[in-house]
Amino acid sequence: MQSQATGATYGTVTPEGAPALPPRISWGAVLAGGVVAVAVGTMLNILGVAIGASTVDATAAATPGASSFGIGAGIWLLVANLIGLAVGGYVAARLSGTADSTDSVLHGLSVWAIGFLVSAVLLGNVIAGTASTAAQGGASLLGGLAQGAGSAASAASGPASQLAQQVDPKALVERAQTALRTGGDPGQMSSDQRNAEIAKLLTRRVTDGDLAQGDRERLGRLVAAEYNIAPEEAQRRLQQVEQQATQTAQEVERRAREAADATATAGAVAAYWIFAAMLLGAVAAVLGARIGTRSQVAGRRYA
Repeated sequence: MQSQATGATYGTVTPEGAPALPPRISWGAVLAGGVVAVAVGTMLNILGVAIGASTVDATAAATPGASSFGIGAGIWLLVANLIGLAVGGYVAARLSGTADSTDSVLHGLSVWAIGFLVSAVLLGNVIAGTASTAAQGGASLLGGLAQGAGSAASAASGPASQLAQQVDPKALVERAQTALRTGGDPGQMSSDQRNAEIAKLLTRRVTDGDLAQGDRERLGRLVAAEYNIAPEEAQRRLQQVEQQATQTAQEVERRAREAADATATAGAVAAYWIFAAMLLGAVAAVLGARIGTRSQVAGRRYA
């Protein structure tokens, strides 16, 4: 007769025909512990909000600074979550009925994981609700603006149509073409023509980073004719403008790099703090589970 095990569970040999070992995890206890952990943490955080609000004294101007508020809120948030996870770990280990320390630790870690997942879901719902409310408010505001613009356009359609009848469209087109025409003798061009070509060349200088020698000379002649100065003075002013533009661009680039570096540093610091908070939360849940583990003496379990 075959007396060896037909299967093995947890490293032990089960004789043939013997009942299978019951599962060593109680999901009901884990879920209960997770819910209790989130509830206790939320309750303590609400208490922290109440305490923080009570410290605000706008009348006497005795309100703590923003940095003090931030540090206090961070410490309270960490302590509240640690207490909640410790209580949740205790509840899970106690309700599971296990007397094995390893099982209780695993129950505590399960409570820790579920608690953080539930907290993340709740936080995501709050953020999504806030964004949805802001989007609805923006849509309502845009709708009101559009309606107001339509009313204004309708009210102004009468005077605008009367004014359009008094203006010659052909004259407007000719004036626009004259203003945009470039390439002629700067001395013979109108002020609008010179300013249009100056703007065009300066835009090319900014976008391309430099101008060809012919374009630089052309720009100098345009500036000299427009402001009635010598070509040498025009070139000197243009060089000053280019130096200032270069310095401004370098300053903007430097500030952008500093902002990016500060953002990366802040993100790294925040990630480290979140990791530390999660690690401490796991320790708190495990300690609570170890405290809630039932004792067992001589094969008998005691509460």
